[in-house]
Amino acid sequence: MSGPDSCHECRVLHIWEIVAVFVAAVSGAIGARRAGMDFFGMFVLALVTGAGGGTLRSVLLGDLPPMVLKDPTYLLLAVIATVVSFSGDRWWSKVKRLVSVVDALSIGLFMVIGIEVARGHHLAWWSCMGMGVVTATFGGVLRDILRAEVPLIFRKEIYASACVAGGFLFFALEGLGLDAVLCKLGAVLFVTTVRMLAIRYALHHSEG
Repeated sequence: MSGPDSCHECRVLHIWEIVAVFVAAVSGAIGARRAGMDFFGMFVLALVTGAGGGTLRSVLLGDLPPMVLKDPTYLLLAVIATVVSFSGDRWWSKVKRLVSVVDALSIGLFMVIGIEVARGHHLAWWSCMGMGVVTATFGGVLRDILRAEVPLIFRKEIYASACVAGGFLFFALEGLGLDAVLCKLGAVLFVTTVRMLAIRYALHHSEG
């Protein structure tokens, strides 16, 4: 589809992605700071957390080179996130819950973005779901690996499953004919809420 409407949708999606990248980058920078890394280490983790999922998605979809190599905005966002996290270290330590909220919000945003980008490639709904999960989780996988931790997605944490459930909700809301923005917001809030509840009450998958 082309024309003013599609251009507007592209701009809105780009804004959503910028917000998601920054939110995730802050999460990565804070995680690096708490792991005792220096400013450069914080920047690297901010960048891979913010852009890692989108980069893998681009590779899988054939959108090459990835946006992180074409648009300096991603580097700038990582720098800003690093500066904010570095200079506000004392403040962050007083609001530990905010770190979890930031991470939960970022995976919700990335899930919706991944679905929308995949739909732009005319993929089946299940492929769109897969791209959503990849976009939402792979940055966190890289962050945890670089911190020498087992990634959350490979533990019993309710993480990727929250994204999948949010993706199903997104398609369900669309099927009910709700406004596109409401469908996106609903899915993001759902993923964020599920993830936060899992953290708050130490919920996790059973071993079966």
